[in-house]
Amino acid sequence: MFFLALSPILWLIVALTVLRMSAWKACSMALVIAWAVGILLEGMTLPHAIEATLEGVALACWPILLVIVAAIFTYTLTLRTHAMDTIQRMLTSVSSDRRVLILLIGWGFGGFLEGMAGFGTAIAIPAGMLAGLGIPPVLAASVCLIANSVPTAYGSIGIPLVTLGGLTSIPSNELAIYTALQLAPLTLLCPFLMTIVTGGSLKALSGMMPLCALSALSFLLPELAISYFIGPDLAVVAGAIVTMGAIVAYAKKFPIHDPAYAMTKKEDAEEEAAPITLRSGLVAWLPFILIFLLLLATSKLLPVIHDPLTAIQSSVLIYDGPGGAPYTFTWVATPGVLILLAAFLGGHVQGASLSMMTRTLGKTIYDLRYTMLTIIAVIATAKVMGYAGMTHAIAETAVAATGTTYPAIAAFIGSIGTFITGSATSSCVLFGKLQTDSALAIGAGPSVQAWVAAANATGACAGKMISPQSIAIAIGAIGAPGCDGRLLHFAAKVYVPFIIAMGLIVYFGQALVK
Repeated sequence: MFFLALSPILWLIVALTVLRMSAWKACSMALVIAWAVGILLEGMTLPHAIEATLEGVALACWPILLVIVAAIFTYTLTLRTHAMDTIQRMLTSVSSDRRVLILLIGWGFGGFLEGMAGFGTAIAIPAGMLAGLGIPPVLAASVCLIANSVPTAYGSIGIPLVTLGGLTSIPSNELAIYTALQLAPLTLLCPFLMTIVTGGSLKALSGMMPLCALSALSFLLPELAISYFIGPDLAVVAGAIVTMGAIVAYAKKFPIHDPAYAMTKKEDAEEEAAPITLRSGLVAWLPFILIFLLLLATSKLLPVIHDPLTAIQSSVLIYDGPGGAPYTFTWVATPGVLILLAAFLGGHVQGASLSMMTRTLGKTIYDLRYTMLTIIAVIATAKVMGYAGMTHAIAETAVAATGTTYPAIAAFIGSIGTFITGSATSSCVLFGKLQTDSALAIGAGPSVQAWVAAANATGACAGKMISPQSIAIAIGAIGAPGCDGRLLHFAAKVYVPFIIAMGLIVYFGQALVK
């Protein structure tokens, strides 16, 4: 029965890694398999299978796909208005030391893009920028893969953790703070590791120790604070903004000049362009500034705004079988709506016409059509597996095999989900309920269940480094076909100690949250 319950996931592993099938086709077939097992072997009725699927579609569309479309649309619009060109010039003018630029662009700006858009933008854009500056292409991709290993759980305005909370009925802010705590040791190490990789040895840390420490702390502390007081939506965005500001301030106050890491004139050269004024800089960043302000203004920090907007909602009982509960659509105080509003306002100020913005939005939706089908199929599969009892059967077997040591492998399971799908959100959908069911089976209380569920998101960060999708995005960004093997070999060397460390942190850390 265990293998039958696991069959949709086993199918995904084979279809995506062996058969190289398109994700949307593989995930659609996984849904069919879940239906077959649920109805024929688990006793699920056909109406309940349909209702579970529809509930999955509802969750996928609102708010998950809404946020993804809005975030990618915002980023694409900045490309169309050339605001991203201005942002790039502002970032690259900070220092002539490649180690500083790699921290600023790969760590700071990459974290910002992950928090705002996700879905590969945090690898593709920084890696492309660094390679364009003259950083060796494979090095540029490598450091960006490392940098993206930490903020992935908070990608696209925290949608992986919001989704995980929706599937497990655990408050997303509790998941956010636990995830930040689990990732804290690695967050502190990442800037140091990126610098070492940049120079190829520990010698690269010479003169960089204070800046690396500053980069790590300025990212982690705001992330912890926002996770605790607000939730996952702005946690990484806030950390990245503070980090970029800290790096720029430090580089200006204490310039780092090491000839061994200095950019050559060819690498540093820029085409003649009008100087960037305060106004032009603010206009370039405006959509992202508005997103931050709107999400902050409608957060729980301002109940006078948050409460009335949150009250504009509709609850619908889609699945009426055992364990079913009304699904709530929040119509205004949801990140996707606010991001779209910010994008249109920012795009207007940047000179984009309404027709240009609507065309860009339409093209964004069209370009994401297969991603949308994939996410709908994955979430519907997870809902069917959960309501049919398949997830519970898998959890019982996993606990029987590992006993009370199960939390030690929770992050590893999360990493498998991202390795297969390339998405932390999809990993949380596939295995989130499994994690809480397994924690419950070993007698864990609510806090430890949340801790173990958060480990799925933590593990998803590690899996993102070695995901074939991430590798392919990095290769495309640096324009170096044929380097897949080199990048995967490098990422695997980072992944292994990462996931071992996460297993130990989750296992021993559970004692602190009981």
